[in-house]
Amino acid sequence: MPDHLHLLLEARTDASNALRFISRAKQLSGYHYKQTFGQVLWQRYGFERVLRNDEQTLVVARYILENPLRRGMVARVEDYPFVGSTLYTVSEILEAIQLS
Repeated sequence: MPDHLHLLLEARTDASNALRFISRAKQLSGYHYKQTFGQVLWQRYGFERVLRNDEQTLVVARYILENPLRRGMVARVEDYPFVGSTLYTVSEILEAIQLS
């Protein structure tokens, strides 16, 4: 999205820490953005939520993937250039949430 970011993260170990990951990602990307464009990239606070079950996760995944559709930015989820995962193909994600 042009004015915000959605991430759906999965803890892979007991040591996983989403808040630390987000803080570090914002720090690194914000630094490079400010060096390049001279402006602040991120607002100070964000919103995070811990999902406890697979059903809830699929609902959130569907919401995130449909966001560019609701905004009229693309006609199909597959057309949005910033959709993706390091673990799953877009087809696998769409199949899991029954959007394909």
